[in-house]
Amino acid sequence: MTHPEHPATPSTGELALEDRASLRRVAGLSTELTDVTEVEYRQLRLERVVLVGVWTDGSAADADASLAELAALAETAGSEVLEGLIQRRDKPDPSTYIGSGKAVELREVVLATGADTVICDGELSPAQLNSLEKVVKVKVIDRTALILDIFAQHATSREGKAQVSLAQMEYMLPRLRGWGESMSRQAGGRAGGAGGGVGTRGPGETKIETDRRRIRERMAKLRREIRDMKKIRDTQRSRRLTSDAASVAIVGYTNAGKSSLLNALTGAGVLVENALFATLEPTTRRGEFDDGRPFVLTDTVGFVRHLPTQLVEAFRSTLEEVVDADLLVHVVDGSDDHPLAQINAVRQVVNDVIVEYDIAPPPELLVVNKIDAATDLGLAALRRALPDAVFVSAHTGEGLDRLRARMAEMIPPTDATVDVTIPYDRGDLVARVHADGRVDATEHTADGTRIKARVPMALAASLGEFATF
Repeated sequence: MTHPEHPATPSTGELALEDRASLRRVAGLSTELTDVTEVEYRQLRLERVVLVGVWTDGSAADADASLAELAALAETAGSEVLEGLIQRRDKPDPSTYIGSGKAVELREVVLATGADTVICDGELSPAQLNSLEKVVKVKVIDRTALILDIFAQHATSREGKAQVSLAQMEYMLPRLRGWGESMSRQAGGRAGGAGGGVGTRGPGETKIETDRRRIRERMAKLRREIRDMKKIRDTQRSRRLTSDAASVAIVGYTNAGKSSLLNALTGAGVLVENALFATLEPTTRRGEFDDGRPFVLTDTVGFVRHLPTQLVEAFRSTLEEVVDADLLVHVVDGSDDHPLAQINAVRQVVNDVIVEYDIAPPPELLVVNKIDAATDLGLAALRRALPDAVFVSAHTGEGLDRLRARMAEMIPPTDATVDVTIPYDRGDLVARVHADGRVDATEHTADGTRIKARVPMALAASLGEFATF
């Protein structure tokens, strides 16, 4: 029993959730420069934002859904979304993304709302960012930078922080920019001039070149560190693969409820938060099927439409959990407005990883989660579209027994328990049992060696004639 003066110690996940919830942005403390051209480097600091998207194909509902997702991403990063605008075009404008006329209209919206940041729903080239920023005169970032910022906020482990830093640097390297002398000045001061003195003449190295070189050096160091940490992860994974337990990887769209499902199936206490990309560190927990067979369940990082390639590369070791799995539990948010689009986005990323490793894809079990929050009409449509899916609520526990049973069905036993008496002249079989199986008990009888063990199915079949009754 817990006494009032000795409260129960909260779990790591609870503390992480408290820390995130305790940080609130304080209004009125902006130090934004009035002239954006004075900024050499800008840390991503989101406050009051206007969203802009370009609708090139698909329906109006698809375009609205994409912008709504961008709004959810912006709020996860700590922003207040003031306005969302969509421009209908055949393709994004190569200069200003939305076109020069619309960029002027966007400037008027920024002035009217008092926004300090514009977020574009796509990955913009350095030239597009620069041109649009000059027109709207506030900071402009794209979807990729926004997702990278969320990852940076949520990374907690050493490996996770290194992976995010590498992804951010890969994104930032071609986008380093500045104006005036600040970025073009040479290392030698008045380089090439007559009055510079000994050691100061010559072309030198511009400040932007110096910064790019430093970033490349830092990236090389991070890649080495991640490779070293990957060896440790590979060792841990190889231990799991050589154990008796089946390997199950939970994949799915961000905020589909993967961590909640992990907790519900294994009793784990990992962080659960109603936010995009709350889970960045792969978490592995053990569980048991109803027949007593053990399994390990790994919660992976969530996917999202147009997941930045820098993140896919940086989080390669995390995604490798998918490659080695005996079963993929693909979690879908049943309460989402576009669950089928989420399924396609996740399958695209998973297929890219599997193709790279040139392996047969693991079997997939679709799990529609959050049925307690979904509408009856939406669930009926999903049951028609996904007849093989299991419908559950990790929150209420509904459907979890059915899910466990389906998981056990899709991972057939790889070994069997045998109780056999092997004649003494078949020492070769005794040796195979010891080499390939796990012996629980051995007894020497008049008829031969009696062994109780768990052995591979093929060996169990060959031992059938020696079964002890």
